[in-house]
Amino acid sequence: MAGHASKSILIVEDDVELCSLMVDFFAPYGIEVEVRHDGRQGLERALAGSFDLLILDVMLPVLDGFELLRQLRKRSVLPVIMLTARAAQQDRVAGLDAGADDYLPKPFGPEELLARMRAIWRRTAGGDLAESRAISAGRLTLNLLSRTVSDRDQPVELTSLEFDILELLTRTPGRVVSRDELYAVLHQRQAAPYERSLDVHISHLRKKLRQGDARLIRSVRGVGYLYAPGPGD
Repeated sequence: MAGHASKSILIVEDDVELCSLMVDFFAPYGIEVEVRHDGRQGLERALAGSFDLLILDVMLPVLDGFELLRQLRKRSVLPVIMLTARAAQQDRVAGLDAGADDYLPKPFGPEELLARMRAIWRRTAGGDLAESRAISAGRLTLNLLSRTVSDRDQPVELTSLEFDILELLTRTPGRVVSRDELYAVLHQRQAAPYERSLDVHISHLRKKLRQGDARLIRSVRGVGYLYAPGPGD
């Protein structure tokens, strides 16, 4: 891989032998590999390190891969490929919905994994995540590193929870995000019947973002919320 900038990846996988094989496979390609074997340590390193990609197993001790990914997505846009023997469609959907960029069932060929990694890096400008660390959604810009928001270049003061809600909604403008999905990301649980705390946070968020009569966050009765900027927003 002469002439190519080296990459650094984190593998969170409890299969020690598989990790060793991947380290050996990636070495000739100039890809540096760090390994963790449980979910808690994996999450700590994913948040603290400066990696170009995370390869994540689902069945992990301490903290499973789905939960690790949910926690990671609150604070990071690090690209993630999930590797798991759980190849059922609902597991693939769960992984992608939780924020994975790709999903590769075991057993897999290392060449295919490398091809998928390269495809992700091409989508993120060759692995440079500087641009993907910000979300531009209509008139709003969210900086995911500093966790700050600007509305037409004017700063908006949000609580940490309000930022998390807005981040989830602005990642997919126009898509309805269910109440259960919001609660799963924010509190790692389903919404309880008649629970209104989310509505209170949404109400505060709307007031802070309101300019004129524009309403960027719309309610879908009985389902959830969506971010829907109109023309000029």
